[in-house]
Amino acid sequence: MDRDTVEPDVDTMPGSGAKEWSTYHHQYAAPSTYVYNFVWDSQAPAIGPFCTDVDGNVLLDFTSHVAAAPLGYNNPAIMDRLEAFDLVDPLKIAGQDFYVSGGGPPEDPEFPGPSQLMERLIDLTSHYDMDRVFLSNSGGEAVENAIKICYATGGHRAFTFDGAFHGRTLGALSLNRSKTVHRKGYPEIGGVVSVPYPSTQAGYERDWCTDGPGGNVIADKLDPKQGIIDPDEVAYLIVEPVQGEGGYRVPHPEFARDLEALRDRFGLRVIADEIQSGLGRTGEMWAIDHLDLTPDVITSAKGLRVGATISRSDVFPQETGRISSTWGAGDLIAAMQGALTIDAIHEHLPNVRERGSQFRTLLEEYAAESDNVIDVRGRGLMLAIEFDTKAHREAVVEAALERGLLTLGCGYKTLRLLPPLDVTEREIRLGADLLFDSIDAVTGELALEQYSNN
Repeated sequence: MDRDTVEPDVDTMPGSGAKEWSTYHHQYAAPSTYVYNFVWDSQAPAIGPFCTDVDGNVLLDFTSHVAAAPLGYNNPAIMDRLEAFDLVDPLKIAGQDFYVSGGGPPEDPEFPGPSQLMERLIDLTSHYDMDRVFLSNSGGEAVENAIKICYATGGHRAFTFDGAFHGRTLGALSLNRSKTVHRKGYPEIGGVVSVPYPSTQAGYERDWCTDGPGGNVIADKLDPKQGIIDPDEVAYLIVEPVQGEGGYRVPHPEFARDLEALRDRFGLRVIADEIQSGLGRTGEMWAIDHLDLTPDVITSAKGLRVGATISRSDVFPQETGRISSTWGAGDLIAAMQGALTIDAIHEHLPNVRERGSQFRTLLEEYAAESDNVIDVRGRGLMLAIEFDTKAHREAVVEAALERGLLTLGCGYKTLRLLPPLDVTEREIRLGADLLFDSIDAVTGELALEQYSNN
């Protein structure tokens, strides 16, 4: 497959092979979220954003597996090193209880492992004075450990945001405010207070601006004389620098400065959930880097290939065994992939900014002429378009799939777009053309249906 010339080529979606695989899969799988019957053939040609399904259809993947594959498929920076690695058994060790060498001295091993991955993460967060990492298996675990270390330093209350999504483990679920289905019927951590996420000027002025009609929602709650919450009881505030499941909402810039002032005034510990937005996705290594806000903890996963809770020595408990995980980050291949991915992302940050600007411009130009696209938002290559109705969004996802473009929904009626960080100008144009063709087709079909019903 030649990345410079390949284009999406679709016969039928889903094909007979995809139907067979999905039917077989669901004989054994518990109910979960399956967007559509796309079945990637891991043994077929794939490169960059292009992949092949089990029926031989070639697709343009603008989901990056929900940012878990930040460099797309078979990136040489990853594959060349993996091919040189002699497979061993076990490949997964008790990561928090044993050490492992990739050959050579730890400062410059032949193959990077968990130790080198932690070193790279400290380097990426040194501007926040972070100096310690706890590795785990997933984003949910990274958030759970962030919660625990903040509780360990004092307090039993927490702030989360309307629209938030932080994972599916019980502690993380207690912080979610994006969809009822995530939490209903499950027990929750007590003392969690949700506040509005200020993604618009009107929302900021109403809920966060000190001189606004509603005042600052957190400052008012923590006010020593008139507030209803003792600041000493607050263990942390957790925030997505760009909301993911909540609809790819970007915060008002003044909000971050207000929150920084509250952090200083009340000693709030701020957790930045960078599971989806981090590792170069927005054009900076961390999405929080765009904001005038200092995090005390950063959580990372997805593109990192493992989970990571990153913070300072004074936040992490010093007592051994206070946090632990037998299998946490004990996967040698995943740790190496994470380290190599970080190395590669450094050189792609300028491309993220350029291609993100290109894509956003195309989306905004299209939206300006559309009656059905009501908003374009995001940062870098973490972009979204919001439709007038959920039905319109769902129909566009299906129409794009039929044309060979993989996309994902988020929020209630928003479509998210996550090209790989090394996406090319040609690939952005291809994706945009497929997307706009899909929207045009769906809009025409819905208009015809409405006309027929009348």
